[in-house]
Amino acid sequence: MRSNRLVSNSSVPVTIKDKKNKKRKGLMGTNPDPEEVIVKESGVRSSSVETERVKDDSARIEAMTVQELRASLRSVGVPAKGRKCDLVHALKCFTNKKLNGDCSLDVEELVSSFSMENISVKCEVQNFSNEDHDEDVNNDLEVPGVPQRKGRIKRTAAEGNTVRVNTKTVAKKQKLSIGSDKVSGGKLSQTKRQVSSEIVTEVVHANEGVIPVIQTEPWTVLAHKKPQKGWIPYNPRTMRPPPLNGDTKTIKLMSWNVNGLRALLKLEGFSALQLSQREDFDVLCLQETKLQEKDVENIKQSLIDGYENSFWSCSVSKLGYSGTAIISRIKPLTVRYGLGIPDHDSEGRLVMAEFDSFYLLSGYVPNSGDGLRRLSYRITEWDLSLSNYLKELEKSKPVILTGDLNCAHEEIDIFNPAGNRRSAGFTDEERQSFGTNFLSRGFVDTFRRQHPGVVGYTYWGYRQGARKTNKGWRLDYFLVSESIADKVHDSYILSDVDGSDHCPIGLVLKL
Repeated sequence: MRSNRLVSNSSVPVTIKDKKNKKRKGLMGTNPDPEEVIVKESGVRSSSVETERVKDDSARIEAMTVQELRASLRSVGVPAKGRKCDLVHALKCFTNKKLNGDCSLDVEELVSSFSMENISVKCEVQNFSNEDHDEDVNNDLEVPGVPQRKGRIKRTAAEGNTVRVNTKTVAKKQKLSIGSDKVSGGKLSQTKRQVSSEIVTEVVHANEGVIPVIQTEPWTVLAHKKPQKGWIPYNPRTMRPPPLNGDTKTIKLMSWNVNGLRALLKLEGFSALQLSQREDFDVLCLQETKLQEKDVENIKQSLIDGYENSFWSCSVSKLGYSGTAIISRIKPLTVRYGLGIPDHDSEGRLVMAEFDSFYLLSGYVPNSGDGLRRLSYRITEWDLSLSNYLKELEKSKPVILTGDLNCAHEEIDIFNPAGNRRSAGFTDEERQSFGTNFLSRGFVDTFRRQHPGVVGYTYWGYRQGARKTNKGWRLDYFLVSESIADKVHDSYILSDVDGSDHCPIGLVLKL
């Protein structure tokens, strides 16, 4: 995973001055003490002066308004959610870390640059080419660290364009860590999707001070319209358990809704080989491959060495639609396709592979669709039939169901619960069906059990800049039989892997 760094144009803190060459206001918007900070030759402040500085900063922080606290925290890349006491505590912790040498930026200067008197709320976009290129790109961009009012900030996709925040300029740069995908004409093509993309946004002030305002790992910022106390964002760099020792036998499973496998494999930036080398998975389950039966043999011939066992289910009722697969370097004992019910099996939504100690199913649950036209079919027929099939298999050995199950089960699993009550994937009917047919029948949501209060998403729509602002849904799961739930070592989300509107998820199971 990439590290999340604060970017500065200088490693030495500088004093930011306004046009009249006077010192700007401090943490709480009042003038700082006239006493100058004594600095030793080594660059370390005098301890006595530092003690006074800590007391002053603490008082200033406590006197700040909620808006000022949030603006200050966001400006240094710290999540700014919660009540005022939480925000005060977070900013105090940051200043303490700074004084202990953990941060190279001067906190008072950093916060003063976002003083409520020195920054305007009204933001506008200026494309230096004077061309409007936002027709095909996401166009809802919130700039953390800047107080927001009603209205939207439009953005363009062409590299090098800028967003004007009054006299402040937000320069946007895009770095691609795997391959490169040129953006032509300022339009971001849906087919040109990247693996592991990194966005770095900086605020450039007139005095050449640089402050980062958007983290390079957006999934590590708590993004939710109705967050509850104790919820925290998912950060795989810090939340994944350490690898097991070599004496413990494990199997690593992965699942990914690729939203079109052929399009994914054609991407200049995507490398299936690099993904397999990085994750070293034993089995990969795919959904929404959109393959036809005539495509399968060509795909099989291009499989990565070591993964010769592959099993594909394609839609025959609607070509180039749906489709699931299991690709494995372990040869399964048996393989089955579908539920064995003709009414459910024409869209290629299920592949089952039997291994020594469990059954593994790659599933793509039907979406209820526009206007919820398939809602009744979904909750009264498909879910019940799939649940019964799982319970029948479970009579022989434990079962693992993975894939895009097209349901955000709880409010913690979706960015905007209130606004999606009648959206496919978050209706009360679908959520109740998910609980009744799967969770209540002894199947465990492995990610939620491992991370009970963690906000982690696996799907972001292409519109509205959802991925860059982490406004997502958790639709992809590993559900396991209760009998093997304690054998789950890790259930995780690869939030940084681009290339689809979903990201891969993984499961490490002790055998």
